[in-house]
Amino acid sequence: MTAISFDMAQAPPTRRHAARGLWLVLFLALFALAVRFPFLGDHNADIDEQLYALIGSQMWQGQFPFVDLWDRKPFGLFALFGLADATGLPAPWSYQLLATGFIVLGAVLLRNLAIHLTDSVTASAAAVLYIVLMTIYGSHSAQSEIYHVPAMLGMALLVRDTGHPQALQRALLAMVIGGLALQVKYTVVPQCVFFGLWALWGQYRSGRSLAQLSAVGIAFAALGLAPTLLVGLFYFAVGGWDQFWFANFVSFFLREPAPMGRFAERHTLFLMPLVVLALAGFYASLRMSPPADRRSYRFFCAMLGASVATVFLPSTVYAYYFAALVPGVLLVALPFLHRQGPAGLAPLAAATVACIGLLYLPERYEASQNHREAMDGLVAAIQPHVDEQEACLWVFDGPTALYSATGSCLPTRLIYPDHLNNALERNSLEVRQIDEVRRILDTGPPVVVTADRPFTQQNLETLEYVETTLPQGYIVIAEERIHDRGLAVWLRRDLLSTSR
Repeated sequence: MTAISFDMAQAPPTRRHAARGLWLVLFLALFALAVRFPFLGDHNADIDEQLYALIGSQMWQGQFPFVDLWDRKPFGLFALFGLADATGLPAPWSYQLLATGFIVLGAVLLRNLAIHLTDSVTASAAAVLYIVLMTIYGSHSAQSEIYHVPAMLGMALLVRDTGHPQALQRALLAMVIGGLALQVKYTVVPQCVFFGLWALWGQYRSGRSLAQLSAVGIAFAALGLAPTLLVGLFYFAVGGWDQFWFANFVSFFLREPAPMGRFAERHTLFLMPLVVLALAGFYASLRMSPPADRRSYRFFCAMLGASVATVFLPSTVYAYYFAALVPGVLLVALPFLHRQGPAGLAPLAAATVACIGLLYLPERYEASQNHREAMDGLVAAIQPHVDEQEACLWVFDGPTALYSATGSCLPTRLIYPDHLNNALERNSLEVRQIDEVRRILDTGPPVVVTADRPFTQQNLETLEYVETTLPQGYIVIAEERIHDRGLAVWLRRDLLSTSR
């Protein structure tokens, strides 16, 4: 059986090269830990991952995504968080350290692509910039981009060289990787399609007939869809097909678009570092330092275009989606960053210093410490009044991590606060938001958590109902601030005397 190799370096492998590679990986790992240090151990480093971690941990208790706990992200994302939970490390350390491993993997894969256009020093610096920019663009903790972006880099490594002797085998493996990435986030479809078409074009250039190309295309599609089909078959077997189908392939189209459309004006300044790097690289490729391997450079430009399609595929685009652009931007920027170009080391040094400066690590560390203290205060106020059986906390708006941190049972399968308070979700759930909110409050949860400032556009009907109902039977016993939001802990009045 023929082995399938990755392009690890231009030089043949030797012990010396292997040792250098190990030292580089170690350096990148230490650098990634240093950059991500302010966020490690902070439950509130980000928002969405708290839900993924909760569902991932509940999977070990026999709770199925979509059936028992609802979200529209693919099964594979929850499985990753479930694997992190299985390590025995407490959240958020478990999933944040796993995510750190993925960001190092992405940096290594990026370097192995960059080495085809530049020298090893510039390629290694691009790997460092990858870690920095991924952190700046929302992958500072464990957002889904941190997992699917390395998969796209792996696909790129495998299909870039269409003239490789093992081009077809490598492309087939790439489609498997793409299929797994689809089970992390379905929006990678445009990138998977691009890599598949690029590989098919290579097969066409190698002289394959139309019939052979059709067979190869079918094989690509089958391998890419296989992981999702297997998950679907699993849910069919356990009687959860309807919930799986609705969550994965219906609710996405029922969610209302944000009023600002796909591009918010506030994102303009945020995107400037990526835009400047990409434009500088493209200009340098034409005027300053034309790449020796023009075919690879064209591939990287097209790869960036596919990642733009991935970012803007959903009707609402959040800032952290732009992390998907980072590898394509860096690869396109290589002619500008190349230290052996006309400007020497200056562009690479300037870009590295500027990007690291954008991290604002001291400020982020201080904010993270404040988050931890506030979280401890919330947990201390909630924990005495909830349990794992019947006394369930309900977070109408606030950190999803409070459920795990307090050891509370879950009062609803729509456990993510955003699903019941976000106006854009009003028609995308299997129930009406107001009906589920009323049902939960009718059960008399002992503790409810609310926020004074929403993250998203609110469903005014559910918000008004909660704000009207809570003062009638609940009293605020604790208040904290997280992400510049005031969080209030409401205790049911009849439990007040028992808490003293």
